[in-house]
Amino acid sequence: MTVATVTLFGVILFAGVFVISSLFLARARDDLQEQAEAAARRLTVLIDRSRFTGPIPKQDDVPFFQVVDGAGRVLAADAELDGAPPLTRARPGRGESLVRDRVCGERSATDAVPPGTCLVVVGMADETSAYGPVMAYAAVREPVMLRSPFLPVLLYGSAAVLLALMAWGTWYGVGRVLAPVDRIRRDLRRISAEDLSRRVEVPPGGDEVAELAVTVNDTLERLENAVERHRRFVSDASHELRSPLTAMTVRLEAGLDERRDEDWAAALADAYRLSAIVQDLLMLARLDAAPPVRDERIDLGALVSEEISRRGRTRLPVTASIQPGVIVRGHRLRLARVLTNLLSNADRYGDTRVHVTVRAAGELAEVEVLDDGPGIPPEMRERVFERFTRLDATRSRDTGGSGLGLPIARDIAQAHGGTLLAGEGPGGRLILRLLRDPSDPAVADPPAGDPAAEGAEAGDSDLKESDQ
Repeated sequence: MTVATVTLFGVILFAGVFVISSLFLARARDDLQEQAEAAARRLTVLIDRSRFTGPIPKQDDVPFFQVVDGAGRVLAADAELDGAPPLTRARPGRGESLVRDRVCGERSATDAVPPGTCLVVVGMADETSAYGPVMAYAAVREPVMLRSPFLPVLLYGSAAVLLALMAWGTWYGVGRVLAPVDRIRRDLRRISAEDLSRRVEVPPGGDEVAELAVTVNDTLERLENAVERHRRFVSDASHELRSPLTAMTVRLEAGLDERRDEDWAAALADAYRLSAIVQDLLMLARLDAAPPVRDERIDLGALVSEEISRRGRTRLPVTASIQPGVIVRGHRLRLARVLTNLLSNADRYGDTRVHVTVRAAGELAEVEVLDDGPGIPPEMRERVFERFTRLDATRSRDTGGSGLGLPIARDIAQAHGGTLLAGEGPGGRLILRLLRDPSDPAVADPPAGDPAAEGAEAGDSDLKESDQ
């Protein structure tokens, strides 16, 4: 139960207490008036027949009676009011026979009512009594509680205690009921598409929450089976396609050596591209299966240098600014695949050159691949990491891209606990961040005068000049 719900219940409760207390006081006074009125009516019946020769006897719980004439003289009274002045001088209005009043000893001008006592008085006019035209008064004591401020305090205090007990009971009770639901929620948060083998805990008792957990586990099992079938299909299809594609590529290469025909060259290019797509699909299937990442100690700068040198002839020259000693842990071949994809992307879309920067940023290792091409539009900086997403023709150099390179690179980065994102230009800027080897001390950004830092600044300035 939320604080807002408890607050709402509190407002409703206190409003109810206010209404009930007001109605209770009004109803209690009405009951006293009805009791006195009934006694006054019975008194008029008695004085219609004869006069009293002594004190007026009590009737039920009504102890006070007076018969008063028009001049205000008391003609008859009960034993307690014998010799006392009239209780009240209130008279009914024209056309009425009843009058109601409330008198208290501390406010009365007479001594008819003892100090500290309040009476609820009801009078009835009787024009044909044995005394002549008179007023027959009957009065009852008003309980002290009705005129004491203690009653509202008691009611509101009880409401506050009740609200506190209700809030605690609700919090405790709902908390015990929803505790299994919270455990189910935590278990579900730990389940990802890469690992659907987990199941949520089924609480004991066989109640609705337990049935919910069983249903969730059944759904997870069906989902795991469907995903596994999909992964197996992609993997099997990729494996089955590799052999005929390799054979087709070999035949096309042999035929191209003999004929030197443009159609054969185009067919061979398509075969190369199809083979690359199949390789990418196979890699995606392996990444989706999420096998354990190898925990190798890798010098990130050395790995970048190796990948740049292995690329051989490329469309654009590649320069690098590498800070030495940036060590990460992970799968060497897969991180090399990330760098290859980033370099290929920059080579495809750059104008004149590509620059790679490797640096340490506290507990992170950062690789930045920058090209001087038109850059990635802000609205596409997340979409380029979706599978089979390609930019429009204004940025595309050729049709060789499959739209899987950057998604594969991000999946590998995330499997290593890192991130891959597209930054702001100028040009295209892709930034890979990985956790540094925890066995190495955290290194801040290189100080001024550091050769690596100067090299990075020089490379960036060169790129900016070429952009201009």
